[in-house]
Amino acid sequence: MKILAAMSGGVDSSVATALLVREGHEVVGAYMKNWINEEGIIGHCPWEEDIVDARAVADQLGIEFHVVNLMKEYRERVVKYLLEGYQGGITPNPDVMCNREMKFGVLWDWARERGFEGIATGHYARKGDAQTILRGADGNKDQTYFLAMMQPEQVRIAHFPIGHLLKPELRDEARRLNLKTADKKDSQGICFIGEVKMEDFLRTFVEDRPGNIVDLEGRVLGQHRGLHLYTLGQRKGIGVASNLYKQAYVVVAKRHETRELVIAIERPDTPLLWAQRCTLTGVSSTWQPLDQARLLNAQPRYRCPAGLAEYRPLGDDRAELIYQEPQRALTPGQICALYDGDQLLGGAIFETISYEG
Repeated sequence: MKILAAMSGGVDSSVATALLVREGHEVVGAYMKNWINEEGIIGHCPWEEDIVDARAVADQLGIEFHVVNLMKEYRERVVKYLLEGYQGGITPNPDVMCNREMKFGVLWDWARERGFEGIATGHYARKGDAQTILRGADGNKDQTYFLAMMQPEQVRIAHFPIGHLLKPELRDEARRLNLKTADKKDSQGICFIGEVKMEDFLRTFVEDRPGNIVDLEGRVLGQHRGLHLYTLGQRKGIGVASNLYKQAYVVVAKRHETRELVIAIERPDTPLLWAQRCTLTGVSSTWQPLDQARLLNAQPRYRCPAGLAEYRPLGDDRAELIYQEPQRALTPGQICALYDGDQLLGGAIFETISYEG
């Protein structure tokens, strides 16, 4: 097949590309140039060195390499979504949307126009068949959560060459191939923006709106710079010291009408922290429509276990989800990935959370 390999300059996509070449495909590498930090946000945006590393690996493999400028589309489809979400009082997930809108969206459009039959990435995920996605073999690295909002036509052309490998095996393979990125540190931070703290990124674009930090009884414990700088379930960086018994606080609510950040001592029964019932919006399936009531596994965050839940369609791409066990800090705006065992069924966005029943 003629496959475009999305090369980020990291070791995962480097090995993914190498495996495709070894299998005999006609492979071309491409780096998505999405962000160059024109605003000068505090942090490290390594796009230049990533291009150098990706090009070096492509040269080692003897394949053609392109830098595809998608900065305009990235701002329109990912950065705008991110900022509007935080300004609207929810917690969006830019990494999930980057996959649907950019890698398997705009970049695939670019590839298809040039005669490519598929696009490959370095995600730790597997294909069950042409239309299904399975969790990666490495449970510690599985990244199917970030693919939950992909459309069926995107799944069909997607290739995940490293999904069968454990991370140590992948590093060993990179060293055997003598790839430049073999020992390169894994990237952290916002998708394609780099090692930039979300707080610093948001403060560049979203105006501070200070308010009170209060406890469940309404007592004022401190001040915050803006509700958008906090997320439900957050323990660190709240700005309020532990209580007299050295018990740390956790964020349990954000009251936008009064600009109050509500915190509480975390316990197994902390009010507003644990919930079993919620509504989902923007329901999206990776395979077959999610239009029937059923039991499934619902994962509320990356690196969080998926809980068994009853899924009830409500129409208009909405659904009700009832977990069998209470879940911690379900958060409006975040992505809920839906599974049947290891098979990814799709995903949705948490809309409302019910703390009763």
